[in-house]
Amino acid sequence: MDKLTRQIATVIDSNWFNKFIIYVIIFNAIILGIQTSKSLDSQIINALDWLDSLCLSIFVIEIAMKLWVQRASFFKSGWNNFDFIIVAIALIPASGDLAVLRALRILRLLRLISVVPSMRRVISAMLLAIPGVFSIAGLLVIFFYIGAVMSTNLFGEAFPEWFGSISASIYTLFQVMTLESWSMGIVRPVMEVYPYAWLFFIPFILVTTFTVLNLFIGIILDAMNSVKDEENQTLQHDQKNYENIEYIKNEMDSLKQQLAAILENQKK
Repeated sequence: MDKLTRQIATVIDSNWFNKFIIYVIIFNAIILGIQTSKSLDSQIINALDWLDSLCLSIFVIEIAMKLWVQRASFFKSGWNNFDFIIVAIALIPASGDLAVLRALRILRLLRLISVVPSMRRVISAMLLAIPGVFSIAGLLVIFFYIGAVMSTNLFGEAFPEWFGSISASIYTLFQVMTLESWSMGIVRPVMEVYPYAWLFFIPFILVTTFTVLNLFIGIILDAMNSVKDEENQTLQHDQKNYENIEYIKNEMDSLKQQLAAILENQKK
């Protein structure tokens, strides 16, 4: 690694550079929010466009610096690929048929996920929890299908708008699961015709809302703990390597001193 590359690597790894990129991302997001206002005059719009281009230029320089230092290994990191795609989308000319891409500029705010370590930890935990989440989602689908078939058979004749078909029942039960107007809006009207309908709805809410959804939370929390433990192990490993390097360095210094002393004695 030549001197220039080492200097660039030092800048990229420094705390001040990381904080600078965070501030630029937030500043850019504020600019994009202001640009949605319809009452801006042409001078302000031009100034905001210039500032937006400046922010984009900083992101491009950052990516170029990382590519210079890391070379092909840059693309081995999922977070680097994520940043590269976000910046690349912003470089596509947003005119003509591609004018819709102008709205995608706000995706640059997502770069905070890759820059802020705590956000990276949360996303890593969510990705790690995907297999367990799929299992819980499958369990939830089973409960919903059973509930949809039962509610269609039980309440479909009197309430065809809510329970007239499987699809309508699934949507209604989803509303019940979210606890959005489930009592006065759905359950109590149904109970006026079917007084014992609560025997169906209360167990359904307990199973889907309080049990299954809490399992989602538990799986994600467990994944976050696993990610944190892995980071701690990596940190301990790096610390041990650093201590070993320091030990070897001290031993080499000691050997140099002993060798210098032997040479000095031989001269005498």
